[in-house]
Amino acid sequence: MALSRPVWLTPEQATLLIPLVVRARQNAWPDPILRDETAAQALLRLGQAAPPLPALRGDAFGLALRARHLDGWTMAFLARHPAATVLHLGCGLDGRVDRVDPPPGVRWFDLDLPDVIALRRVAYPREEGPSYQMITASVTDAGWLRSVPADRPVLVVAEGLLMYLPEAEVRALLTRLGGAFPSGELVFDALSPLGVRWGARHPALRASGATLRWGLENPREVEAWPPGFHLLDDVGLLGLPGFARLPRVERTACRVLRQVPALRRLHRLLRYQFSPSGRAVGVPGFFSP
Repeated sequence: MALSRPVWLTPEQATLLIPLVVRARQNAWPDPILRDETAAQALLRLGQAAPPLPALRGDAFGLALRARHLDGWTMAFLARHPAATVLHLGCGLDGRVDRVDPPPGVRWFDLDLPDVIALRRVAYPREEGPSYQMITASVTDAGWLRSVPADRPVLVVAEGLLMYLPEAEVRALLTRLGGAFPSGELVFDALSPLGVRWGARHPALRASGATLRWGLENPREVEAWPPGFHLLDDVGLLGLPGFARLPRVERTACRVLRQVPALRRLHRLLRYQFSPSGRAVGVPGFFSP
């Protein structure tokens, strides 16, 4: 299936092309950080719909490491809950469901806006059914949750998404999600307020015209939001081991950034447990801020 007409994307939606292009390019490396054959296939299916947005070599490492780490958390959750529900919010053009290859008992929902889902159906022609569905909606709309059964533990994955929403909408979204299911986990990446200011200057973000809106200074702040979140993991993106493969100059720059706490916290990967009762259940985790 090929595109029959152009699909117009908002500036925020256009940013979903950045990780797709990066994943496809780095997958061609002799030893890719994130093996993602579906990214290159998706680009071929999209043809001219995916322009080559500017991306620095360090960004290729960062985006691949971020996706790999969130994939790891996803697979670990499904190993503990092989009949869970997965909500992949703002799924964009990410082939996570193919990379993770969930067990047959898992229900997986990919959610994004109408034009993005239309593009996704071309990029990833996948049969929908009881184990996989695409939801066409904005994450900030309350109504779409009614179409998701609430009879299982849920994993909510939001990669490269929440920093584009105002804080009030992030709070409202997480409160709805946490109260809709008997138990579950939430994994996402967050920028600090300084990271939001710095990120606004990124060439690829400027080219897309998107706006970063939410920065999280202290991940413990989310624990005060209802219905009851418990921080399990806090991992600094710059602390992930793959950056050691960067060329010497960029590797040295990352090493310097890691020495300054405010810079080390620019971009973090976070994992929370939630339950309506607010009671935390012991789950393995670690902190590396």
